[in-house]
Amino acid sequence: MAAWMKTKEGKQRRAVYLIPNLLTTGNLFSGLFSILSVFNANYVVAAIAVMVALIFDMLDGKSARLTKSTSQFGVEYDSLADLVSFGVAPGLLIYSWALSTHDMGGAAVMFAFVACGALRLARYNVMSATSESKYFTGLPIPAAASVIAGLVIFDHHIVRMGAELKPFLILIITLALAFLMVSTLKYRSFKDVKFRGGHFNYLVWPILALMLVVAWPQVMLFVLFA
Repeated sequence: MAAWMKTKEGKQRRAVYLIPNLLTTGNLFSGLFSILSVFNANYVVAAIAVMVALIFDMLDGKSARLTKSTSQFGVEYDSLADLVSFGVAPGLLIYSWALSTHDMGGAAVMFAFVACGALRLARYNVMSATSESKYFTGLPIPAAASVIAGLVIFDHHIVRMGAELKPFLILIITLALAFLMVSTLKYRSFKDVKFRGGHFNYLVWPILALMLVVAWPQVMLFVLFA
């Protein structure tokens, strides 16, 4: 009987460990879907997919801390998914949507964004392995990606940027985001923020945000993240 109980507890524990990684997989899937949407010139859909990836990214970290199932494997897997969803996907999106008119200059800016995002993720992994801080060093790559996705949604549904203004304005914003990611500026991490109602709210609020995104994506995504 005791052996059976231990086996059951072991299976339950393994199932708990799977939850954050499944959410990270949802993040990765959303990033790949965004890339496919860019190839099909569905830029708003691509932007929404980046925002959905952001919600999955919020959920996987919260669920890992809530279930005490953090691991080095999860950290590395999360970073690889983040590079696809918040580096490559928004980089391709911003190039196809606004920077392609600059030819190689636009491609160079896209590369700078992706490369700085990769450097930001690498620095975070190194620093988080040695110490836990209430502040991030440099703009987190999900925040930079959400700005780009928010701009696409804003331009499509709220205020149209002029054909002459958009390429130069987006180029400047993209370069600024790339610089902020590798800067030494401090940003609040909010990991130590406590919600009333216990740990359950750590998962409830992101799920509610996802429901709002699905119900009213055009404006809600820009208001929430841009």
